[in-house]
Amino acid sequence: MDKNYYITTPIYYPSAKPHMGHAYSSIVADFFARFKRMDGYDVHFLTGTDEHGLKIQRAAETMNIEPLKFCDQISQTFRDLSQTLNLSNTDFIRTTEDRHKKTVQHLWLELEKNDDIYMSQYSGWYSVSDEAFYSEDEITEKNGLKISISSGSPVEWIEEESYFFRLSKWQNKLLDYYQKYPDFISPQSRMNEVVSFVKNGLKDLSISRKAFSWGIKVPNNSEHVIYVWLDALTNYISALNYPNTKDNLFKKFWPASVHLIGKDILRFHAIYWPAFLMAAKIPLPKKVYGHGWILSGEEKMSKSKGNILDPLDIINTYGLDPLRYYLIKEVSFGNDGSISKDRLEDCINSDLANNYGNLCQRVTAFAEKNCYSKIPNKNKFNEDDFKVLNRFKENLNNIRQEIDKQNINYYIDFIVNSLFEANKYFNDQEPWKKKNDKDRLNTIVYTSLEMIRKISFMLYPIIPDTIEKALKIFNLNSDDINFESIASHDFLKSGNGLKKIDILFKKVEKRND
Repeated sequence: MDKNYYITTPIYYPSAKPHMGHAYSSIVADFFARFKRMDGYDVHFLTGTDEHGLKIQRAAETMNIEPLKFCDQISQTFRDLSQTLNLSNTDFIRTTEDRHKKTVQHLWLELEKNDDIYMSQYSGWYSVSDEAFYSEDEITEKNGLKISISSGSPVEWIEEESYFFRLSKWQNKLLDYYQKYPDFISPQSRMNEVVSFVKNGLKDLSISRKAFSWGIKVPNNSEHVIYVWLDALTNYISALNYPNTKDNLFKKFWPASVHLIGKDILRFHAIYWPAFLMAAKIPLPKKVYGHGWILSGEEKMSKSKGNILDPLDIINTYGLDPLRYYLIKEVSFGNDGSISKDRLEDCINSDLANNYGNLCQRVTAFAEKNCYSKIPNKNKFNEDDFKVLNRFKENLNNIRQEIDKQNINYYIDFIVNSLFEANKYFNDQEPWKKKNDKDRLNTIVYTSLEMIRKISFMLYPIIPDTIEKALKIFNLNSDDINFESIASHDFLKSGNGLKKIDILFKKVEKRND
């Protein structure tokens, strides 16, 4: 079986500093990357910044600095955010890098060679903010301004000479592909949206601009720069050293396992990108997953609305792992979600401090007093022990399958239920009343420690820093984490020492604002 896995975040547009939406995409991608590594996969995890286009040029002009210098500064904030979020990405790509420019220009020449590019005049509505072209029926008027119906961004009328990509030529081939691979776009609501859009008819796409200069030049015509989306989307293969298809990275990791994106850029990834790849005779990615937005109140975050939530503020107040846990648990993956400090504090106090942290403390403290701070000998598991332990063994393949469907909700529900079961088991078995039956006491403690170990392994992709601390109980580290091993009930070796650890999560005092 192919055990290679390639996951990508959208590459972020560095026209402003990172917000919670960027953090969300990155944390979720990191969760999948860490899970797959834990399950024995060779993982390539890509993130980066998309640095060309009119929006960047104008932002740099406003600050009176060169576009590249502007990008250097802002791109670094995204690179720093990757470290702050404890991402395990294996590459960070910038579209201003030479490796990327070469790939984009090669792709252009391939499309040209296959007669998928022609020169004409473009006239129509363009949104600088969205870097997108809109048809007449996709715009409306508000306060005397023409805006995009879908994004609310202002649009402006442009007329200029442009190269076009024959998008209309690929309409039926795209529809056939969606039908043949019904999981290509997820969740299902996004697939329905894309199919409906394509069935309404695709017009050829303007893929160059003359009105500004900040971008990758069109090969053999330096008056034009390549449309930012044809440039940006190509990062997924430029990071694998395409067009060198014999390169080890490309051979191992293309087609990508999943492009993880926000739903607002679905059209570019689910229509334009597959059409470009089909035209260039390059295999398509296996999946495009369009997740929902992180809302500020009831609204999408945007610079213009001034409602941007800074992930660094939340991390400074509550810590990184609580934020990672909250975003994965409380935002139903695929749907919109919002940050509620109240719910975040509940997650810390209830799930993390009480259900997980307190379980670790209670069981290890009991083992210290009654088992000489060692992993005890398990005598014989009884029905109660097997009931809680076998839940993991029996669900191993279910969990894998649900992860491959990007069903994070299933995964986190399994962990939350397991924590409830582990706490209930320890309480119900009452080992403190079994001091005259040392075999039974030892087996209850062993079973409880095994439950902590299994749950900790499963929590690792979500809260890696904390789990590294928790595993010190067993003298284990992240290299010892293996998903398959949660099926085993004798992973922990009797007689090995147990270590005391500090409190993993401090409770947050709830304020009555």
